[in-house]
Amino acid sequence: MSTAEIDRQPKLLRKTKSLCPECLKALDAEVFVDSDGLVKIRRICEKHGYFDETYTFSDPDLYAWADGYHYEGEGVQNPRTQVLNGCPLDCGLCPNHKSHTVLAIIDVTNRCNLHCSICFANAAVTGYVYEPSTEQIHTIMVNLRSNKPIPPPALQLSGGEPTVRDDLPELIRMASDVGFRHIEVNTNGIRFANDTDFFKSCVDVGMDTVYLQFDGLTDEIYEKSRGIALMDLKLKMIENARRHRFQSVVLVVTLVRGVNDKEVGRIIQFALDNSDVIRCVNVQPVSITGRIDTNSRKAMRINTSDFMKLVEEQMAGLITTQDFRPVPSVVPVSQAVAGLKGKRYVEFTTSPWCGVASFLFKTGDGKWVPITRLANVDRFFEALEAVSKDVKNGHKIRASFRLLTATRHVKARVLKDIFWPVLKEGSYERLGGFMRRIVMIGCMHFMDPYNFDLQRVERCVIHYGLPDGTIRPFCTFNTIHRANVEKRFSIPYTEWQQIKKPKET
Repeated sequence: MSTAEIDRQPKLLRKTKSLCPECLKALDAEVFVDSDGLVKIRRICEKHGYFDETYTFSDPDLYAWADGYHYEGEGVQNPRTQVLNGCPLDCGLCPNHKSHTVLAIIDVTNRCNLHCSICFANAAVTGYVYEPSTEQIHTIMVNLRSNKPIPPPALQLSGGEPTVRDDLPELIRMASDVGFRHIEVNTNGIRFANDTDFFKSCVDVGMDTVYLQFDGLTDEIYEKSRGIALMDLKLKMIENARRHRFQSVVLVVTLVRGVNDKEVGRIIQFALDNSDVIRCVNVQPVSITGRIDTNSRKAMRINTSDFMKLVEEQMAGLITTQDFRPVPSVVPVSQAVAGLKGKRYVEFTTSPWCGVASFLFKTGDGKWVPITRLANVDRFFEALEAVSKDVKNGHKIRASFRLLTATRHVKARVLKDIFWPVLKEGSYERLGGFMRRIVMIGCMHFMDPYNFDLQRVERCVIHYGLPDGTIRPFCTFNTIHRANVEKRFSIPYTEWQQIKKPKET
C-alpha cells in the first residue's frame, strides 16, 4: 500500500455516543476522518442500520486545532434530575452534566407571525400551542437563578415569536427583578419594526439585546427561508433601534447551503457599517429536523469549518480562519478574574467543537481589525492561566502582578486601555463597555439527530428552563425532549384559536 493510500484510510479520532436518527436510541459512535479527508461521526443501530454524517468541524486540521482549547467545566451543585436511564435521557440537569448554565432560554410561546419551513418550534407546525403563564415563567426564572455555585447572568426570551405576547415587557421586567443582568429577545423583528411603542416599552423595562433573525440582504433569500419578503422590515427594525439609541442588535443567521452561504461576507460588512447598533453576527448552520434523505441533507448541510473558510473568502482576508478562536478559549479570563476577586463568574466550558468567534475592533483611522492582529491572544490566555494557578496555590500577590504583566501581550494601546478595566474590576458594566467597542463574528453549530455527539451535549452551557422544573441542554431539548415536554403544558392549536381568537400580525 502506497503512502498516499495509507493517508486516505479512515482514521479514528475518538469514541463517543450518538443517536439513531430514526428511533433516537443512544448508540456507541466514533468520530473519524474518512477517505475523502472529512471528519464524520458514525454509528450502527441494530434496527435501522448504519449512519454516518459530516461532523460539525469537517476539516481535520481545524478539528485538531479546536481540540487544543478544551477545558473541563463544573456542573451545577444542585442538579434537578438523577442518573437513571443514562445521557441524554436524564437531562434536567443531571449530575453528569459538566458545565453550568451561561445562557438561559425560556420559550414564552410557540406561536409565531411567520410560517418558516426551517422552524422546529411553531404552533402551526406542531399542532398545539405552548404558552406558559406569567406565573409559570416566573417560577422558571427563579429556578434558573437558583443554580449553584453560580446562577446564569443572561436570559433569552424565545419562541416561537415572543413578541406576539402583549405582556412581553412584563416578562422582561420580571427577569430583571429576579436577577438576570442581561436580557435578550429572540425575534424575527416584525412587531419591533411595525410597533415602535412596543419596541420602546421593551427597551424601557430592561431589554438589553435584540437577537434578530437575519438570513441575508435580499428578499429572495427570505422568500426561500421564511416564505415571505422581509428585507424592508429588517431594515426598519434596525432604524427603530437607532432612533431609540438602542446599541445591541445581534444579527442571527440560519446558514443553509445553496440558500444564503454566498451572503456571509455581505452580512458581516452590513454589521460593520451599522456598528452603532449592531454588536454581533451570530451564524447558526442549519440543524436538520425530521426525516430527510441523504442527498437532500447533503445539499443543505454546512458546518463550522465551512463557515470559517467562507468568511475568509468573502471578506477578502479581512478576517481569516486564524482570527477565530473556539468558544472555551476565553475560560482563562473568567478563572483569573474570579480568583483575584474571590467571586464566581460563568465559564464558557462548552465543547471546543460547538462554536467559534472573532472580535473586530475599530481603530482610530476607522479601519476594522481582528483583535488577533492587535494582541497575541493565545499568549495572553496562557498568562491568565498562570494567574489562576498562582491564586490556587496561595500566591495572590504574584497572581496580581502576573495579571498586570499579562497585558504586555496586547500590542494596541487603545485596546489595552478598554480591556484592562474589565480585568481589574471584573464588573458586568466594564464587560459591556468593552463589547460596545467591538463587533463579534461568531458561529454556533447546534446539533441534530444526524450529527449528534453526546460528549458535546455534556458540556453544553446554553440551557432551556421549563415548566416541569427541569433545565435542559439546547441540543437535547430540541432533538429529543421538546415535543414531550411541551405537549404536557399545551392545548391543541384549533382549541386555542377558538378560545383566544389571536390576531397574528
